[in-house]
Amino acid sequence: MKFITKLRFALTFAVLLSYTFSTAQEVIEDAIVKTEVVKDTSTQKRVKIDGVVAVVGDYIVLDSDLDKQFAQLEASGVSKSDLPTRCQLFGKLLEDKLYAHHAIQDSIVVNDLEVRSQIDQQFNYILEQMDGNLDKMLKFYNKDTEKSLRDEMFEINKSQQLAARMKEKIVDDIEVTPEEVRQYFNEIPKAERPFFGTELKVAQIVVIPKIGQEEKQKVIDRLKEFKADVVERGASFTSKVVLYTDDVASRKTGGLYTLNRKRPQMVKEFRDVAFSMQEGEISEPFETDFGYHIIYLEKIRGQEYDVRHILLRPEVTQKAIKEAKEKIDLVRKRITDGEITFAQAAREFSDEEETRNDGGQLINPRTQDYSFELTKMDPELYTQIQSLKDNEITQVLQDEDRVNPIKFKIMTVTDRIDEHEADFAKDYLKIKNLTEQDKQFKAIEKWVNEKIMDTYININGDYRDCDFNSNWLKKE
Repeated sequence: MKFITKLRFALTFAVLLSYTFSTAQEVIEDAIVKTEVVKDTSTQKRVKIDGVVAVVGDYIVLDSDLDKQFAQLEASGVSKSDLPTRCQLFGKLLEDKLYAHHAIQDSIVVNDLEVRSQIDQQFNYILEQMDGNLDKMLKFYNKDTEKSLRDEMFEINKSQQLAARMKEKIVDDIEVTPEEVRQYFNEIPKAERPFFGTELKVAQIVVIPKIGQEEKQKVIDRLKEFKADVVERGASFTSKVVLYTDDVASRKTGGLYTLNRKRPQMVKEFRDVAFSMQEGEISEPFETDFGYHIIYLEKIRGQEYDVRHILLRPEVTQKAIKEAKEKIDLVRKRITDGEITFAQAAREFSDEEETRNDGGQLINPRTQDYSFELTKMDPELYTQIQSLKDNEITQVLQDEDRVNPIKFKIMTVTDRIDEHEADFAKDYLKIKNLTEQDKQFKAIEKWVNEKIMDTYININGDYRDCDFNSNWLKKE
């Protein structure tokens, strides 16, 4: 096998499986390893219905689990040529069971409320992809009721989170030194060194309409009214959430979130308020980047806080929108007239804190550097800059994000690097990432092989003939 091919295969296979919500991780009390069969009276042949094809610790793999995996991969648009073999998929499922089993042994905890919140998002997304047709969705997943589908999704998601946290624990302390990166690069035969595609560096200037103090005070006063209505007149906080919150995602759960002191979730301002409260208390209105909130602390369970919140966003007035548009039009004109460089204008005028001090340079979230590989660029970003030559500026673009319902921006390509063979100096961060991935892969591989020997594993039927990468059959 060629150098780093194994690593690439593992990464590609993980991406393929991310299209689905995987197979059910069914916990069993006794290791049942017989295949269930019925007799076809017309032919007197034994017909396979379903069966346990493997047991890994406290978990099982059913033959139908693999069928579901293939169906979900194909439904997600994965081409047949990119599908793994049945044995490859089976090996991946065995690994997932092994991670989940040992996560429980290591007392790794997954919060059920977080899992159910994730299921709500998944369920709604899948339902939307099926044109809102619940019957079609149930038929696709071979379920009779919404509850049975949600129950299966719960087991799936919980086990996936257990497996993911087990893998995180395995590689948590892994780092690479510059010398390890150099050694990794030098060991790649020149003929097998990776090629990196065309890369662009992109900068932007963002102007966000300003929200006036009057609009802010309106939502503060309204939140105070909600609090008084609950505290003084016995109104339901949950009902207020359903009727009024601007946090659409939490509306169905009555604004419920579970915070954990050891695992940061939500923005700092939100956590600071929540962790300073007593059970049954409702906070005063407070501000975050998302708007203004009030929190009701429902329950404290050790390190976990069950809170409900109402979010209101101040209205963006037409006057503010007009002023923001005029401002960015003027900034663009000054740049194109040569009065100021794009980087200088970004530092002086941009409202985007993450990029302003870097002259507006966007950071690639995948690589944490400034370069974006053209073939892997976000489609929306690619559409916005695809026709630009170096140092040209887009027209003013209107955009939005989860914080701002409207904003304006201009963009430019500050540098372009054509396709090239990996170069240690130019591509150090990419090579470092490959080195780290390779080290993590080896650590996981070592852990899997050690745990296989320490765990009850039984593989049945034709799957014993698979050519596994790991020693699932515990051969000498």
